[in-house]
Amino acid sequence: MSTRRATIADVAREAGVSPSTASVVFSGKTPVSDATRRRVLDAASALGYTGPDPRAASLRRGRSGIVGVVFEEHLGTAFLDPVKTLMMDGLADGVAPIGAGLLLLRDHEPVEALDSGSPARAVPTLTTAPLDAAVLIGCSGHLRESLETVIARGIPVVVIEGDAGDGVPRIDLDNREATRQAASHLRTLGHTEVAVVTLPARGGWERGWILDDTAITIDVTRDRLAGALDVFPEARAFAAAGSFIDEGLAAGRVILADPVHRPTAVIAQSDLLAAGVIRAVEEAGLRVPEDVSVTGFDGIVVDGLAPYELTTLVQPATDKGRAAGQAVATMLEGADAASIRFTCAFREGNTTASPPDRD
Repeated sequence: MSTRRATIADVAREAGVSPSTASVVFSGKTPVSDATRRRVLDAASALGYTGPDPRAASLRRGRSGIVGVVFEEHLGTAFLDPVKTLMMDGLADGVAPIGAGLLLLRDHEPVEALDSGSPARAVPTLTTAPLDAAVLIGCSGHLRESLETVIARGIPVVVIEGDAGDGVPRIDLDNREATRQAASHLRTLGHTEVAVVTLPARGGWERGWILDDTAITIDVTRDRLAGALDVFPEARAFAAAGSFIDEGLAAGRVILADPVHRPTAVIAQSDLLAAGVIRAVEEAGLRVPEDVSVTGFDGIVVDGLAPYELTTLVQPATDKGRAAGQAVATMLEGADAASIRFTCAFREGNTTASPPDRD
C-alpha cells in the first residue's frame, strides 16, 4: 500500500482545475468562485490532503515562522500572572498578519531528562530553537545575557520593559512616573510612614529587604521603586521572589511584624503582590484602609479580592504585547521598528485612606 502524501497537483487533477487554482484555494490570496472552491476542497478531502506542507513554505520564505518569547520563570508559573496572559494575547495579535507563531522559552533552560530513568534530551532554547525573531521580557534578571545570545544569532529582537541599548526596539512603560503618582496620592492623604513591596531585585532573587540600589538589576523593579522614593525617600523596600499573591502575603507579614515600625501604607509593585499584602494586614488583625492603605500596579482583576477595589495603576498590557508583535513583523518585512512608551492610568479604589491617628 502506498503511503505517499497527496500533493496539490493530485488535488488539482482530481478537481479538474489547474495546480495554481488549487493552490490559491488554500492560500486565500486570490478570489475563486464558490463552486471551484467546493470542488477543490471535496477533492482534497477525498485524497486526505490537509493543506500545503508548512515546512516547504518555510523553506521558500527562508523562515521558520516562529517568534520566540523569553521568560525567566517556569512557563506554567508565568501564566499565573494575568498581566503576562494579556501581553501574550497582544503579541499573538501583532504577529498574526505575517503568519508567525509564538514559541515560549526560558532564558536559562537546562538540558532535562525525560524522566529519572531516561537519557537527557535537549530542550529548545534561545540558542538552539529555529527562530525568526525574539521578544525578551524585561522583568527577567537574565535580560542582558539573553540579548547577547539573540544578537549573536543575528535575528531581530524586541524588548518589553528592559534596557535594550541602542538599535533595539523597546516597548516601554512609564514605571517611575506611574509609581510616583500612586505615592503622591498617599502623600496627599497624609501618609509619611510607607513601605514598598517590590518585584524581584535580580535573577534568582529570594525574598528579602533591599539594602542598597546595587542589589537591583531588573529595570522594572528599579524604576518603580525610584518613583516611590521620589516621594518617600526614607521608605523601606522588601523585594518579593515573584509577582504572586503568596509572595505579597509573605512580604506583608515581615513588613507588619514590628508594631513600632509598622507603616501606615504599602506600595506594591503589582496587583497580585498588593492582594497578598491585604491578606497579611487582615491576618494581623488590622483593617484596610483604616489601619493600612495599600496600592498596586497593573489594573488587573484579582480573584477573591472583593469587597476591595484596589487603588492601582492601570497598564495597557495587551497593547504592549501587540506593539511588540507589530515591531517584530515590521523588522521581518525589512523595515525599522520604533520604540514605544505607554502610560498608565491612576485608578483610585477603596484600599487607600488617611492614616490612623497614632497619638
